[in-house]
Amino acid sequence: MLWFILRRCGSAVLVLFLSSVLIFLGIRALPGDPASVMAGQEASPAAIEAIRKEFGLDKPLPAQYLDYVGQTLTGNFGRSTQDQLPVADILAERLPVTLELSLLAMLVAIVVGVGAGIVAAVRRGRFADYVATGFGLAGLSVPHFWLGLLGILLFAVTWRVLPASGYVPFTEDPAANLQRMILPALVLGTGFAAILMRQTRSAMLGALSADYVRTARSKGLSEVKVVGAHALRNSLTTVVTVLGLQLGALISGAVVTEQIFVIPGFGKLTVDAVLTRNYPVIQAVVLVTVIGYVLVNLLVDIAYAFLNPRIRLSGGSRD
Repeated sequence: MLWFILRRCGSAVLVLFLSSVLIFLGIRALPGDPASVMAGQEASPAAIEAIRKEFGLDKPLPAQYLDYVGQTLTGNFGRSTQDQLPVADILAERLPVTLELSLLAMLVAIVVGVGAGIVAAVRRGRFADYVATGFGLAGLSVPHFWLGLLGILLFAVTWRVLPASGYVPFTEDPAANLQRMILPALVLGTGFAAILMRQTRSAMLGALSADYVRTARSKGLSEVKVVGAHALRNSLTTVVTVLGLQLGALISGAVVTEQIFVIPGFGKLTVDAVLTRNYPVIQAVVLVTVIGYVLVNLLVDIAYAFLNPRIRLSGGSRD
């Protein structure tokens, strides 16, 4: 078990190193001169050269990369070119907003998707199965931006039960915060729930036809214990896999959702930074996203070891 975790941690560190190199080179491969962008259109050559020296842009690429890694390890992501605020402070302000939205969307997806998948598998070929399958197809087909606009039209304009946009920090007013986050979480979690439903249904159908389930039924166990304690438990590996892989999709989907509902989160920060060519913010946003994605997949790999004893004993891979 310990050797398995150490191997996964080593792989995660390697992925982070390669990602940092790609991010560093990718930002510098963008068209245009970062120093000219920071200085402004009417800046003099002397001012542009001073900015180069201040940010170390006059150094060779290997030296710039070492400075970049050293600053990043200390939590220093530089300063925003728009307002000169520390990028770390901007991330600390925006990241919790997107994490809250993603967690609420994931909660919606787990409750709706896993529940519908279990019902569809247990009631295979019946009306409930057709309804759940239709929901999954609709959730995969409808884009987030259209669903968000439709939700605003129905819940905010027509029925007036939820706010159309805006954000209130949870620490200031928990009720107002949840009231404004319900609709974005439903919009963002719908597509994720559809994917979870289809994967859960497929895994449950395979588990329900397995020999150990037939043995459990022959022993006289109730259907609830057969489905919950045997079939669902052995299907969780697939569910955990989808949860880990789709977290990146949740973050990317939050870009559109936050723009529609005017939520000052990570996604909106990314769009604004790209439009204004705010290189330090873009670099920090991409790096933090990669770190989060790698950490989630590392936790998924470790969860495998607890869900599947064969992995824990052999220290093997997920295959």
